[in-house]
Amino acid sequence: MDLGIAGRTAVVTASSKGLGHASALALAAEGVNVTLCARSGGDLARAADAVREAAGGTGAGVHAVVGDVTDPDMPARLVAETVERFGGLHIVVANAGGPPAGRALDLDDAAILAAVNANLLTTVRLVREAVPHLRAAGWGRIVAITSYSVKQPIPRLALSNIARTGLWAWAKTAAQDLVADGITLNLACPGLHATDRMRQLGVPEGVRVGDPLDFGKVVAFLCSEPAGFVTASAVQVDGGATTGLL
Repeated sequence: MDLGIAGRTAVVTASSKGLGHASALALAAEGVNVTLCARSGGDLARAADAVREAAGGTGAGVHAVVGDVTDPDMPARLVAETVERFGGLHIVVANAGGPPAGRALDLDDAAILAAVNANLLTTVRLVREAVPHLRAAGWGRIVAITSYSVKQPIPRLALSNIARTGLWAWAKTAAQDLVADGITLNLACPGLHATDRMRQLGVPEGVRVGDPLDFGKVVAFLCSEPAGFVTASAVQVDGGATTGLL
């Protein structure tokens, strides 16, 4: 299936490892120019090499920016460098590392504020910086990588529940302000995948986990031309872990 996005340009944050990296690989394989970012220069250099390899003969370019996406100034820098390097911006995949585990009644104010900054405000800032360029292009795709916890809270991940459901509420409303401009805004909501984050949290023995590369392809589809009528959706990629009907 031709996703119709060859030659487009994307920013993918927190993209040296895990689901962000898998998303960057999938987009590059479709011929999309990709700007990556991560805090570790070494990890980022290795990730950039892998994304170039994924791009193969598509002609897609790769630009790597070392920095912490939770820094309030970083989204503006990423967008500016991307537009300068590739001449425009069409796709935003917003991602950030998840907050520590913790139960709801054990959280202090500092932990809550840090989680909201990392897993809500970073996406809001990035989208705010990107939207003028997407509007100028007359086409745009925004995908925020969150968690299936936006539909079914996870008791031991209360910080993630707070920040990501707040982002979902923001995205659901922001999508209404973008649809007339040909810009979609969706959430990709993973369950358990074989990433460093899941290994840190611990996966119960015998529980099935997803392949990050498959998840990346789902993100790429949400960024595609055929997905132009999919917006304000939270797409669960969780192997059926969410059991609610709504």
